[in-house]
Amino acid sequence: MDLMALDWVSSCTMKHWGGEIKTKICRAFEVRSLHIPVYDRTPFEDLVTFVEKTVKAEYDSSPHKPIYLVGDSFGGCLALAVAARNPTVDLVVLLVNPATSFGRSQLQPLLPLLEAMPDGLHFTVPYLLSFIMGDPVKMATINIDNMLPPRVALEQLSTNLTSLLPRLSGLADIIPRETLLWKLKLLKSAASYANSRLHAVKAEVLVLASGKDNMLPSHDEARRLTNSLKNCRVRYFKDNGHTLLLEDGINLLTIIKGTHTYRRRRRHDYVLDFLPPSMSEYKTAFNQVVGLVRTASSSVLFSTLEDGKIVRGLSGVPSEGPVLLVGYHMLMGLELFSLVEEFLREKNIIVRGIAHPMLFSSKTEDLSSEFGLIDWVKVFGAVPVAGSNLFKLLSTKSHVVLYPGGAREANHNKGEEYKLFWPDQPEFVRMAARFGATIVPFGTVGEDDITNMILDNNEVMKIPFVGDYIKKYSRDNIRVRENEAVSVPVLLPRIPGRFYYLFGKPIETRGRYESLKDRENANELYLQVKSGVENCIAYLLKKREEDPYRNIVDRTVHRALHSPLHEIPTFEP
Repeated sequence: MDLMALDWVSSCTMKHWGGEIKTKICRAFEVRSLHIPVYDRTPFEDLVTFVEKTVKAEYDSSPHKPIYLVGDSFGGCLALAVAARNPTVDLVVLLVNPATSFGRSQLQPLLPLLEAMPDGLHFTVPYLLSFIMGDPVKMATINIDNMLPPRVALEQLSTNLTSLLPRLSGLADIIPRETLLWKLKLLKSAASYANSRLHAVKAEVLVLASGKDNMLPSHDEARRLTNSLKNCRVRYFKDNGHTLLLEDGINLLTIIKGTHTYRRRRRHDYVLDFLPPSMSEYKTAFNQVVGLVRTASSSVLFSTLEDGKIVRGLSGVPSEGPVLLVGYHMLMGLELFSLVEEFLREKNIIVRGIAHPMLFSSKTEDLSSEFGLIDWVKVFGAVPVAGSNLFKLLSTKSHVVLYPGGAREANHNKGEEYKLFWPDQPEFVRMAARFGATIVPFGTVGEDDITNMILDNNEVMKIPFVGDYIKKYSRDNIRVRENEAVSVPVLLPRIPGRFYYLFGKPIETRGRYESLKDRENANELYLQVKSGVENCIAYLLKKREEDPYRNIVDRTVHRALHSPLHEIPTFEP
């Protein structure tokens, strides 16, 4: 698949931008960057024609694969213009603070200012531009590992900031006044051209908008483009400036994966189009995104060997798939993060989660949708609950985690902790047997150790206006079960206890497909799995009372003096 990066800024910035793209994205795409030399005076329509020829050539060679156009600022106008002129080509357009908003931007007043400015003062213009383009500190921290000691990180930040100064002072030589005037006029014509053809854009569009863009009104422009384009979504980055892709914490490939924008054919396939998370994504997700929950819960995992012995760790869970992990969904699904992390850390296995389809619906997105937890769940391989998705995952010998209790369990009411709300149909048992998958029942406890439920779902629904809104919202969204209401209980944190997991004895289904076609046999195995989950929960509720490190204070002291988070001692199984 091709990814073409389009931008208009100086040679220095373009080189940096292209380098960032190649290091993060070339493992998924064949990357091409458009470079416009400083003294080039090609009119906008000729630039469109130039890019268009390349796009058509790639489309002719691979007509069944999408072509990605990444348009940053000016490049956004260029990408939209190419998309408008080629509605039959399968294009995915990624717009990064697109300059289609030039008419309402801070750049407009620069035109008369530059024309009247004496030559001797032109050296001040690059400093003015740098002030409104982006946050230099975020740009300087882009290659600093957040796991470095504070002193080392500070030294590296100082070095990076210092190295930016000579580049900044040299911009006046790289971009003479006449060149900058030409670029601004080119930008004005590009915005006008692209805006007049938005109605013709049929491509899939993802807009990345910065909240602190001092150059363009990018957030408002994202709203306008969403209303003007037929197939447009938005991700908002409230703390970033205009040079979004050059700033620390922004990984374009992660955004593409987390929004399910990556696909190999005309339509996205949740299973076949999955790209495993990288080490940097692993660190970001578990150290920053869910770092607080991870540290507070200090999860400990146990598994059961074939002889019934319970051991700490995951050695009792088969490493060869297909494996179906069937368990209890704790409040708000908080147990999922540590489960996924430990399988990656200990067994180097990516566990694919079966999640509520509402997490994948465009109805849950709005113009202020930030790239957040739901997107990270997708980065790590979650798929919507559907028989076809479970079929594909098991056929590819994956490790799959399934919660038969679903949203009902994850949003349970007061007094319903650790109770299973499973449906009557044993369909997952037959599906597992079809592929000879090993079923591993598991239980988790600990939600009551970190939260106090002030109002449960039933109580929230009784609040005037709130209950009516929730009912309407639930009717308008995808539901897995009839009369399913999507609500969020009111919670308060408490002094954190600990999360505990126990994976029961594996249950083989290989060679049992024919016998499990019989409803009675299938139901018997289904009840066996359910009983296994309940037994795991009962065991953990009893044994956690013996844990000398159940309290967060004891765990914190031990961690500081002795061992990392996953090695803090616990009860003897």
